[in-house]
Amino acid sequence: MKKQGKFRVLVINPGSTSTKVAVFDDETQIFSKTLRHSTEELAPYPDIASQYPFREKVILQSLAEAEIDLKSLDAVVGRGGLLYPLEGGTYEVNEIMLQHLRQGVQGQHASNLGGILAKSIADDAGGIPAFIVDPVVVDEMEPVAKLSGHPLLPRRSIFHALNQKAVARQAAEKLGKKYEEVNLIVAHMGGGISVGAHKKGRVVDVNNALNGDGPFAPERSGGLPAGDLVKLCFSGKYSQDEIMKMLRGAGGMVAYLGTNDLREAKKRIAQGDDFAKLVVEAMAYQVAKEIGLLATVLKGEVDAIALTGGLAYDEDFVNMIKERTQWIAPIYVFPGEAEMEALAQGALRVLRGEEKPKQYTGKKPE
Repeated sequence: MKKQGKFRVLVINPGSTSTKVAVFDDETQIFSKTLRHSTEELAPYPDIASQYPFREKVILQSLAEAEIDLKSLDAVVGRGGLLYPLEGGTYEVNEIMLQHLRQGVQGQHASNLGGILAKSIADDAGGIPAFIVDPVVVDEMEPVAKLSGHPLLPRRSIFHALNQKAVARQAAEKLGKKYEEVNLIVAHMGGGISVGAHKKGRVVDVNNALNGDGPFAPERSGGLPAGDLVKLCFSGKYSQDEIMKMLRGAGGMVAYLGTNDLREAKKRIAQGDDFAKLVVEAMAYQVAKEIGLLATVLKGEVDAIALTGGLAYDEDFVNMIKERTQWIAPIYVFPGEAEMEALAQGALRVLRGEEKPKQYTGKKPE
């Protein structure tokens, strides 16, 4: 897949009511657009998978308007969806992957469209490669990390793999080494928070950032006292859906303060709201505690800690974490989440021959 000159990559990142598209010439972004989809436009489609012809049409229209010829592309990369667990890396979109994305084998999610759209447009462009990179179902956890305490409730790897892996590579670069040569702890801090132990290129332990354990976040409860949670479930006051909403979407900071916006919480703190101050401090405290836990996973051999995600823009929040963890290792801060760039870089590593593309086998977890 090597060639002389620049590689041009189309990146597609589908969301529930939008589709982000970008075109990169090597690392330089030459086109970017967020295509918004109204409720009325999506209403005729019974499920996520059936939206793909509509979304493909608007993507192709936007590229035509920008005078970007499909024949000028070298690859198309889409955001990975809810497939069966796989190790991190860049994967070619194959038939079993397409089948599982359409079926929604691990659930229906807009990101399932990423691989489907990438493959269809890549075929339209003359059969160029179509990829996905580091979907949320990346699972590199060591067996010892998967035991929770009961065989019916194994710990699962669901986290911000795309951004964590991209940031880990940036941190390794700052250390003058390759990702596969270092031990890192990466904390992605957004609406959900995931903290992962990266051991020589593999995320050997990480909290389930969707609806499981770990720190509480702006919208998620994180780990809760198990016995009290069981009592709440059987109290007769709440349905299963209501309990699940408490865990993700209406848990964490928003449950305490009624807002999922750290900036709003900071305004209240500035106005003398001591409870808002306590909640924000507790959220930072739990992130720091999780980093400390993972330092033991790496046996204290931590080359660096990386803080990323939207909350990493807040210097006060970052400093609260630094105060408790800077003794462990140097700390690097990478605010936000450059998902489009991370997807493009995953494709570029394969196009340049730096990595071989992986094949999704569709193996169902035991």
